[in-house]
Amino acid sequence: MTEPKAPTDRARARRMHEKAAYDRATIDAILDTMPIAHVGYVKDGAPIVIPTLQWRIGDQIYWHGSTASRTLRTAKDAQVCVTVTLTDAMVLARSGLEHSVNFRSVMVFGEARAVINAREKAEALKAMIEHMFPGRWDQLRPMTEQELKATAILTLPLTEASAKVGAGMPTDPPEDINTPVWAGILPIQLTMGAPIPAPDLSPDIAIPDHVKNYRFGH
Repeated sequence: MTEPKAPTDRARARRMHEKAAYDRATIDAILDTMPIAHVGYVKDGAPIVIPTLQWRIGDQIYWHGSTASRTLRTAKDAQVCVTVTLTDAMVLARSGLEHSVNFRSVMVFGEARAVINAREKAEALKAMIEHMFPGRWDQLRPMTEQELKATAILTLPLTEASAKVGAGMPTDPPEDINTPVWAGILPIQLTMGAPIPAPDLSPDIAIPDHVKNYRFGH
């Protein structure tokens, strides 16, 4: 099987390259499914990894935080790696080191750019809310100028990205097949509980569809 071509050398999968995918359809699907990301970079010679929410607009990935955040200020104009992961199943084999995980993941490399333009920031924040909760933005109290100023947004192009996808049953070697131990997969699903209204919410306000129908990690 021909190994798929990576966009850059550092985006190329070194191990288990048969699980690698570099096409945008696979990468976009993972990014659009899982909003939680981890952003890694180096500060003062030491690694830092921060969890955050990410969202995609076209060919860019975005994340946000407070303008007072030291981590976001440091990541600006720095080389970063954004990682997004979905865990689909635990894979139980007949020997310890054949155990595995079914997963979908994306790594995006590049130089983080700060979004400075107020209109671009507002549009990016609207896109974040609308991606997770379609139709909610227009129902919300309008964002204030001060709120917009206090929010920092960083972005990264998807020109240097790669995905890895692991799926399937355990791959026990033939000599282990008759070992009398259970083997198979344990599927993992993230499910949403029933919505819990804020204690000061008016009972006249109905639960909107974007709350009732929200699905996480599918």
